[in-house]
Amino acid sequence: MAEITDIESDRERSLRTIGHISYLLHLVVAIGAVLPGVQASVVLLLVAFVLDLVKRDDAAGTWQESHFRWRIRSVLWAGGLYILTAPLWLLLVAPGWIAWVVISIWFLYRIVRGWMNLNSGTPMPMPT
Repeated sequence: MAEITDIESDRERSLRTIGHISYLLHLVVAIGAVLPGVQASVVLLLVAFVLDLVKRDDAAGTWQESHFRWRIRSVLWAGGLYILTAPLWLLLVAPGWIAWVVISIWFLYRIVRGWMNLNSGTPMPMPT
């Protein structure tokens, strides 16, 4: 019985570590998108996204499953919104910049909220 608890405890720690790494990579990219002159590579976001996709099955049935879903959905929504608003850059720089700053702030909010919940051991809310 103690061996099962140890395995689950190791799994929990491993999933938390993956969550912290993923949220950190997301945070670096989001801050780079909001602050002028600070550019983080989209590669960091892709690394975090692939990490979440590969490891989400390991979190199935745990409270951390909601965090994997939260991060994956955040990246998909932000990416879709960036692509959707990309033509605004053709009009003038200001509309595109404003749209991307708003998207980046929303993305940053989701990262901070998720990371805070991960630290407190709280699952993320399910989409309705």
